[in-house]
Amino acid sequence: MPKHIIRLIVLIAAFGGVAYVARVFFVDDSFYLYGHYRGDSVAEIASDVPKYRGTAYCQSCHTARYNEWSAGIHNSADIKKVVKCEACHGAAGGRKSQGIAEHPASSVDHPAGVKLAIPKDTVKLCTLCHEAMPGRPVEQRQIDVAKHAGTQQCIVCHNPHSPKINFAAAAAKAPTGNAAAGKAVSAACAGCHGAAGVSANPAWPNLAGQHASYLADALKAFKSGVRDNAIMSGAAKNLSEVEMQNVAAYFANAKCKTAGGATAKAEAEAGASKAKTAACATCHGVNGISGNPAWPSLAGQNQDYLAGALKAFKDGSRNSAVMGGIAKDLSAADIDNLAGYYATLSCRLSQPESEQRRAKND
Repeated sequence: MPKHIIRLIVLIAAFGGVAYVARVFFVDDSFYLYGHYRGDSVAEIASDVPKYRGTAYCQSCHTARYNEWSAGIHNSADIKKVVKCEACHGAAGGRKSQGIAEHPASSVDHPAGVKLAIPKDTVKLCTLCHEAMPGRPVEQRQIDVAKHAGTQQCIVCHNPHSPKINFAAAAAKAPTGNAAAGKAVSAACAGCHGAAGVSANPAWPNLAGQHASYLADALKAFKSGVRDNAIMSGAAKNLSEVEMQNVAAYFANAKCKTAGGATAKAEAEAGASKAKTAACATCHGVNGISGNPAWPSLAGQNQDYLAGALKAFKDGSRNSAVMGGIAKDLSAADIDNLAGYYATLSCRLSQPESEQRRAKND
């Protein structure tokens, strides 16, 4: 046999021997026990248990958030609903690593290590418990994710540490304006909004019957620049705090008039279906009349104005964290249907509704 063939065979045998020795010394015995991985790693990962510190551990550094949580719906032992800090933020302690290898999750106790995770996709997190599905306890609020608020993040409307919306706390302060004194101030508004708050131009909003708190807050926003409108910003900058309260009270007490509109039946029905979802009804009421004076009533409002406002929220030219997130999921047809539907609603509460609202406020 030629010498070069013998040398080649010896070389191959040597490589084979080295490979075998490497296999024995460097490949774990449990490799490929269950699949293409080290079998013992399953038990090791399972033994790497999160070390929870409990809510008391968070209290000293995060007192305000702890107080919100402890008084909120996420800490309701009476209905067996207690969602502790580490359920959303991860384990505050290190890891009880009993395996050979330390895993990336292993770390020293917070805050000596790193900050705990702050969830960014709250829709994905919150719906782990709150997405509507059969078999969940009735005490656990359930929502249809697609219809509830579209792609809006939960924390836009809900405080994550006490997520139940407290309408009493969210309500604006009781108006303090003098309607009689506000009538004189309203003369400067009549050109656009009408002498009695009913606008002759459908592109401009009716103010009659609107919540005084909402109107006063809107004027303050125009004056401070939070809301930008060349006409309104100029008008509001000359008004004092008292004048804003007075003119808001005047328009709130003025007799509203339902705008109506030429909305087709199919469009009105489509708008009604959209308006009665939680995204709209929670703030503006199922009948278009908001139960919270900090939020505007939409019933009977001018159709063109409502459509224009929704388009402005959608394209970002009008800023609102809540409305911006909701409007961006609306199609052009949705906007027209909603505006048309709200324009056809009565701007006045029926007698039973009025009595219920008054009793609730009392």
